[in-house]
Amino acid sequence: MKLVPLNDRVVLKQLVAEAKTASGIVLPGQEKEKPQQAEVVAVGPGGVVDGKEVKMEVKEGDKVIYSQYAGSRVKFDEDEYIVVRQADILAIIED
Repeated sequence: MKLVPLNDRVVLKQLVAEAKTASGIVLPGQEKEKPQQAEVVAVGPGGVVDGKEVKMEVKEGDKVIYSQYAGSRVKFDEDEYIVVRQADILAIIED
């Protein structure tokens, strides 16, 4: 089984927060907010949404930054995903 989003929806898997600094210092017991970064797992077909043509700008495997309170969290096959509209994705992270 797999998740297949509809219309302009995108399925994201949240990236795990690093528990150490850039210099390699481990931060034990550090209470941190979850990062707003995720990897795109599945992309809907786009099409006409609310009377406007929506072209999907993201693709599977892209790393993105999404709006903090966007989407719906769903649990599927023991994993947790976030389903958002493409408009809730703020940026694509390029290496």
